[in-house]
Amino acid sequence: MEKAIIGKKVGMTQIFDEVGHVIPVTVIEAGPCTVVQKKTVETDGYAAVQLGYQDVPERKLSKPEAGHLKKAGEGVLKKTLKEFKLKDTESLNVGDVIDCSVFAEGDRVDVTGISKGKGYAGVVKRHGVHIQKMAHGGGPVHRHPGSMGSSTDPSRVWKGKVGAGHMGSEQVTVLNLDVIKVDTELGVIAVRGAIPGPKGGVVYLRNSVINVKEKGADAGISKNPQKASGRNPQKASARNA
Repeated sequence: MEKAIIGKKVGMTQIFDEVGHVIPVTVIEAGPCTVVQKKTVETDGYAAVQLGYQDVPERKLSKPEAGHLKKAGEGVLKKTLKEFKLKDTESLNVGDVIDCSVFAEGDRVDVTGISKGKGYAGVVKRHGVHIQKMAHGGGPVHRHPGSMGSSTDPSRVWKGKVGAGHMGSEQVTVLNLDVIKVDTELGVIAVRGAIPGPKGGVVYLRNSVINVKEKGADAGISKNPQKASGRNPQKASARNA
């Protein structure tokens, strides 16, 4: 079953597993979220659900926003909305509440958030370009980008060329993180490693798009008969006999 939830980054800590290994984790306050809209193939052309997170006073919403949210039920006014395309949305209905219990220890999730903003940064810090030689006659331009426009053709700088500008504050997704612990009483999920965004930043969790195959007896053995690792000596000798 595909699962998704909206949460808030609390911060990082560490957890010890049963053998005493230290696991760095990020604690996420996940949910509760309310299903405020359900889209179907018949009406919208695709299946998805829109979740709402964090209560907000009606005075802080515009009339269209408040009208949209009131369709999910009386008093359902949420600050953050996010739509998730899930395969099995038939079991969800408008007004349903989703909490952190939808995930379990051992699940793998993708976490999306807005990275920390770094302000205006130069091309060296922002993109890691080389500085100019620190020799005599270089002048005070060692960290400048230098010439980047071509000559007569095209006589301009190509669109998208790296340069100075606003650094950070971009949507970033970290893939395939392990869910280490789920605490339903506190409503938090601990995932292995770091996730984007500052403390208190809104993040989105959903099942990982990466299909991890468990190691087994056939791990590392190719099914391609042209490869040496995929040949069965007994069958090969039988064919060659």
